[in-house]
Amino acid sequence: MGDGPVGFGLGRDLPLRRSDALYVAPRWLPGAHAQTIWPALFSRPASAGMPLQWARERWDTPDGDFIDVDRISVERRGAAPLIVLFHGLEGSSRSHYAQAVAHACMRAGWSIAVPHFRGCSGEPNRAPRAYHSGDWPEIDWIVRRFRATHSGALHAIGVSLGGNALLRWAEEAGHAAMDVVHSLVSVSAPIDLAAGGAAISRGFNRLIYTRMFLRTLKPKAIDMVHRYPGLADARAIAAAQDLRAFDNAFTAPVHGFRDTDDYWRRASAKPHLARIRVPTLLINARNDPFLPASALPAAGEIAPGVWLEQPEEGGHVGFARGGPPGVLDWLPQRILQFFAHGL
Repeated sequence: MGDGPVGFGLGRDLPLRRSDALYVAPRWLPGAHAQTIWPALFSRPASAGMPLQWARERWDTPDGDFIDVDRISVERRGAAPLIVLFHGLEGSSRSHYAQAVAHACMRAGWSIAVPHFRGCSGEPNRAPRAYHSGDWPEIDWIVRRFRATHSGALHAIGVSLGGNALLRWAEEAGHAAMDVVHSLVSVSAPIDLAAGGAAISRGFNRLIYTRMFLRTLKPKAIDMVHRYPGLADARAIAAAQDLRAFDNAFTAPVHGFRDTDDYWRRASAKPHLARIRVPTLLINARNDPFLPASALPAAGEIAPGVWLEQPEEGGHVGFARGGPPGVLDWLPQRILQFFAHGL
């Protein structure tokens, strides 16, 4: 890992043997949906009693808009390692995984920043655009700004949608990514958007997860269309009953794609994983309800510096451990272990 912060602040809590890394779900939390929903609602980060004190910064974007960045900075001799976490669809620094990683960073003496995708920080953005799974130019200017202002080691995490977008950036950047970040971790990324879109639009997934996402996506999109008449068809957005229809009515036309199929094809990270040149760990549970195991990449589809970790269980960004209600410590430990030791 070259200049990475090998071993800093991690100690005996983070095992180094690869065999120790694979996640095993507790017996009281069976099945993909329980492992997805329960951790998001009820499980707690390790050291959850320590309050997180985010400091918010507003960054002006190159196109005249803004994003809000929540940070926790650690003061120490020399620059502390910095983790930049890109959240998932409709996520934020309040998401359970962001809270869990932030607590782990505080314990380890690392700094963390969560840049919010446009419209996800609690205030509507100004420009006639939102965010999407293939928004790698947005990732690019964000990580380069962090690199320009941070003198220490810089690592990036992408979760779900943010994971796919981060991988797309690494694929497009190629060797240049190594001038910006030391290493990357992608967690539960829907790297085959067509397969993921089909999975989330069926049965229980459609009933629970699709409704959850559309409950916030649709009002924000309709509000933007009202502010920018002609941007998209507000009636089609309001009528959307799944993500395919929503992406066809809003995401695709607003961001320059022909339709949903064109968006999903061009934005998916899976076809380009062999182009990644920065050390990267992909964590995908094989029972993730958002992406079938059959769509996960195999060893022959990745670059030499990419590691695949595909535990049988874990759900979608779940990975709770211990007795009820569960502790969200496995994923943060695995992430910091990879960043510190590269395995």
